[in-house]
Amino acid sequence: MKVKKLYISAQAYLILTFLILIIIGTILLLSPIVTHKNGLSLVNALFTSTSAVCVTGLTVVNTSEFNLTGQIVLLALMQLGGIGIMTLGSSLILFLRGEIDLGTRIMASQINESYGFHEIEHILRFVLIYTFIAEFIGMILLFPAFLIDGFNASHSLYLAFFHTISAFCNAGFSVFDESLVNSNNFIKIIIMLLIVAGGLGYYVIFDITKKFKHKTKLKIHTKIVFIMTGFLIIAGAIAFQFIERGNISVIDSLFQSVTARTAGFNTIDLLSMHRVSLVVLILLMIIGASPGSTGGGLKTTTAFLAFISIKAASSGAKRTVIFGRKIPPTNIMRAFSIVILYLLVIGFASILFLFFDDYNFLHVIFEVTSAVGTVGLSVGITSEANTAGKIILIICMFIGRLGPSAFLLAMMGKEKSIKIDYPEEKIILG
Repeated sequence: MKVKKLYISAQAYLILTFLILIIIGTILLLSPIVTHKNGLSLVNALFTSTSAVCVTGLTVVNTSEFNLTGQIVLLALMQLGGIGIMTLGSSLILFLRGEIDLGTRIMASQINESYGFHEIEHILRFVLIYTFIAEFIGMILLFPAFLIDGFNASHSLYLAFFHTISAFCNAGFSVFDESLVNSNNFIKIIIMLLIVAGGLGYYVIFDITKKFKHKTKLKIHTKIVFIMTGFLIIAGAIAFQFIERGNISVIDSLFQSVTARTAGFNTIDLLSMHRVSLVVLILLMIIGASPGSTGGGLKTTTAFLAFISIKAASSGAKRTVIFGRKIPPTNIMRAFSIVILYLLVIGFASILFLFFDDYNFLHVIFEVTSAVGTVGLSVGITSEANTAGKIILIICMFIGRLGPSAFLLAMMGKEKSIKIDYPEEKIILG
C-alpha cells in the first residue's frame, strides 16, 4: 500500500508542477512588466505560457512583438519546461546541499525508470551540467552565424542566446516571424545539432559518458535511440527530397526531418509542401524524440518496441528479443497502450476541433498532432483558431508533454502481485 501511495504522489507531483508553472507564466505574461504590440488576452496568454512550458512552439501571437522582458519570461518557461521542473529543482538541491532526500529520490527514480535507484543522484547532477554546457557551446557557435546574416554584435549575441535555449529545449520559439526561413545554412546546421542534442535524452548521454569513464556496455535503450534517431532523420530527408522533387535543398530536407521530431522550427513554408510531405511530417511528429529528452511524442523507443513486437508476432515468435535480451511482456503492453492512447487523443481532439470550426481535415490532423507531439509546426490554423480551438490545443499540448510519463506512472502504480492464476483460452483474432 505504501508503494502505491508513493507512485501516486510522483504522478501528482509531475502534473501539478507543470500546471503551476503554466499558471505562473500566464500571470507574468499578463502583468505590467510584459507588453505585446497588439495586447494579450487571457486565452492567448494561457496558450503562450502552455506552449512555452510544454516546449511546443505553437503561437497565437508573434514572439517578436513581446518586449524584452516578455521574451525572457518565455525563455525561462522553456528552460524549466524543457529540463523538467522536478529534475531542475532536485539538481539545484543537490548542488546546494550536496544530497537529495529520500522522497525526491524515489519520485525521480519512478519517472526516470530506465536507471536504478542508486544512479538517480548522478543523473540529476548530469542533467544540469549537460544542459548548460550544450547550450553554452550552441550559443558560442550561433553568435558568428547570426553575424554572417548582417546583425550587429549585441543583437547577434541575443539571437544566439534565445535560439540556443529554444532549440536545445526543442521548443521552436523564434523571434523571427517566419521562423528560420531566411537564415543561412550555418544557422540551420547548428540548430539541427542542438535539436538532436536535446532530443536524444539525458539517459543516452549519461550512458555514453559511463561507457568512456568506466568501460561499461551501452544499454539497449541507448542503442535503440541511436538507431531510431539516425533512421528517422535520414529516411525523412530522403522522403522529402523524393516527394518535393528537388524543390527544397538537401539542408532544408534534413532540417524538416529533424525539426518534425518535436522542435517546431521551420526553414520553408509548410503550405508550399506537397500534401504527402505533410503526412510524412505527421508520422515524424507522432514518433517524436526519445525518453528523458526535452522533446515529446510517442518516443523513439516506444515506436521501436511496437514495431519489433509486431515483426516478432508476424514471424510466429512467442517472445520479443532485442540485441540478445528478452523484453518483458509488461514493457510491450505499455508500449502498445501508449500508442493506442496517443492516437485516440489525436483522433478525438481532431474531431472536436472540426466540430467547433471548419478547416481542411489534413490540416487539422497536422495541427493537433503538432500540439500533442509538442512539436510546434503549423500550417496556419493555430493563429486563426477561435477560443474553443485554442483551448483544445492547450489541452493537447499539456497531455502531450505529460501523457507518456504520467500514464506510465499510473500503470506502474496499478501493478500488483497476482496470487491467483486462471485457465488459458485463446481468442479468435483477425
